[in-house]
Amino acid sequence: MNALAILFIVFFGLLIIGVPIGVSVGWSMIAIALFTDTHGVTGEYVYRNIASCLDSYIVLAVPLFIFCGVIMGRGGISKRLFDFFSYFIGNFTSGLLAAVVVTCLFYGAISGSSPATVAAVGAMTLPLLVELGYDRVWVTALISVAGTLGVMIPPSIPFIWYGLTAGQSISDLFIAGILPGCLVGLILIVYSYIYWKIRGEDKERIRASVDVLRKKGLWKTFKDSFFAILMPVIILGGIYSGVVTPTEAACISVIYSILVSQCIYRTLTFKDYPAIFRETLKTLSSVMYIVAVAMAFGRVMALMGVPEMANDLVTSIFHSRTAILLIMVVIMVILGMVMEVVSALLILAPIFVPIATGAGVDPVHFGVIMVVALATGFVTPPVGLNLYVASGMSGVGIMPLAKKAYPMIAVFMLAVIAIAFIPWFSTALL
Repeated sequence: MNALAILFIVFFGLLIIGVPIGVSVGWSMIAIALFTDTHGVTGEYVYRNIASCLDSYIVLAVPLFIFCGVIMGRGGISKRLFDFFSYFIGNFTSGLLAAVVVTCLFYGAISGSSPATVAAVGAMTLPLLVELGYDRVWVTALISVAGTLGVMIPPSIPFIWYGLTAGQSISDLFIAGILPGCLVGLILIVYSYIYWKIRGEDKERIRASVDVLRKKGLWKTFKDSFFAILMPVIILGGIYSGVVTPTEAACISVIYSILVSQCIYRTLTFKDYPAIFRETLKTLSSVMYIVAVAMAFGRVMALMGVPEMANDLVTSIFHSRTAILLIMVVIMVILGMVMEVVSALLILAPIFVPIATGAGVDPVHFGVIMVVALATGFVTPPVGLNLYVASGMSGVGIMPLAKKAYPMIAVFMLAVIAIAFIPWFSTALL
């Protein structure tokens, strides 16, 4: 049996019996080292690559952005963002729901994480929206889907991993993700408007709630929200202007979040930091292990010539750029349903990027396609990490939540197709 067959039999066999993805990837590489002596894949090679994958200056940006997201979440930043947007659009049909989506968009520019966006925005907005008469299951589903904006709007952690894997500029990927993220947000807002225009809202209760906010006045609302809104401007402005690198921007974001939360808003004290460190490390311990083995897995596949074989196979069956791109998008959406997003990205990128570039697709544009297509996996069972976060937060079961989310995912897919086949969304700002 050749090495490639052993690799995929062990990998998919372990997945089928319920072994975690990180362990499955690791053991599939070890199986090649144990049972074959071809391609130079040895135990030492696997171990060295797992260790070296994280030995990168750029990788430092990931734990720092996660740390910043936890600080800002506990510091109540999401509430100030929501209040600011609600002040302007809260009285329109589904205006508060639109404010939720825009808050997710801005919070994504702070945390870079989809589950963190769901947890921070959902915990604050869900009780209010249910109190105003919105269906709990529907609103929870909307927050779950809108939370995917956390990985599209820069600084996006999946963009960092894609840039490392595909050898692309992370700053360019960040810029390329802005319009696609805004497109997804706009489509969700339009869907919410149509849905609640037909179903009807409790206008009196909503207007009364917004009036309480408006009594504070525009200046007071703006002043309360100013430093929360300024944060993504500082981070992204520094990156796009070339003043700082993404890793340096991540350092600035941590310092800024501490100063704002502790010294300006006074929502954090020194007693809160042990819990913040524990939450950050809990997230990092699983993410960084999965990333390390997935990146090593990509190198092993490259050493075995898998990207070249996949390219030859796809181009022999599909001859048009449209067909090649469509089949890759379908595979990414399906794989995103059963595999954690970062793992799927790191495994697929070494295989799909050569195929995409060979078909004439810009690698930065393709990075955006990968992140947006795989992001659907955050809200599709059985993995659906956003669904689990939202379910634990709201008490709504996974399957009722998924049923309400399916129409939103269908609308989401329209954005995926538009982004895939209209490069302008990804390249207009470059």
